[in-house]
Amino acid sequence: MDAIRITAIGLIIAGVLALLYGGFSYTKDSRDLKLGPVELSVKEKQTVNVPTWAGIAAIVAGGGLLLVGGRKR
Repeated sequence: MDAIRITAIGLIIAGVLALLYGGFSYTKDSRDLKLGPVELSVKEKQTVNVPTWAGIAAIVAGGGLLLVGGRKR
């Protein structure tokens, strides 16, 4: 497989996952206070929402790359 097909398949998979899950979350660590040996840290949960149009655009772009990549041969 060449790089164009791998990228196209990756875009299609990412687009489908974006449509299925709608976003992802991660934990952000931050240090708020440090007084000598005592350190206070806070863990915040951040959520990133992926718009529906972005998932559809990734699927369409991946499909387009598969079509263009297959015609060059």
